[in-house]
Amino acid sequence: MTPAGHRRLILTRHAKSSWDDPDMQDQDRPLNRRGRRAALELGEWLHSRGYEPDQVLCSAAQRTRETWAGIKAAPLEVTPSVEFVESLYHASPDLMLRALQTAKGDCVMMVGHNPGIGELARMLPMRAPNDPDFGRYPTAATLVLDFQVPDWADVRAGQGSVLDFFVPSGRD
Repeated sequence: MTPAGHRRLILTRHAKSSWDDPDMQDQDRPLNRRGRRAALELGEWLHSRGYEPDQVLCSAAQRTRETWAGIKAAPLEVTPSVEFVESLYHASPDLMLRALQTAKGDCVMMVGHNPGIGELARMLPMRAPNDPDFGRYPTAATLVLDFQVPDWADVRAGQGSVLDFFVPSGRD
């Protein structure tokens, strides 16, 4: 639950994808077994911390869709509105920020790809989390930020307060 006048953002890089078929189009690549486990672990972690989005903005790529599916397989108490957004596929941090600034939820989750999602994660906080994985933003990395703004349109770089940073145990 986010405090009144606050907005909470959950920034998640997709979980580990499969490279079993080298001829497959990049955006069609599914998660591998480790990625599916990590997505479920991430969903359980979010639930255990009370970080439950009421809106999800997710890249339309297969691996981001499957990451979201794994997250929501955990016992989440909130049923968010979910948008699969084509333009979030390998989006720049600026494009991702513009998409966020149109969000309507109080707690928004964005599921995307590196390098954009990691760059956005480095751009938004006042201070970065003290974690050696933060700089590389590995698969399934998730940053949780609070913003003291009444509307997402007011979010700017360097405004977010870091609440948490998490990488599931199946690191790459």
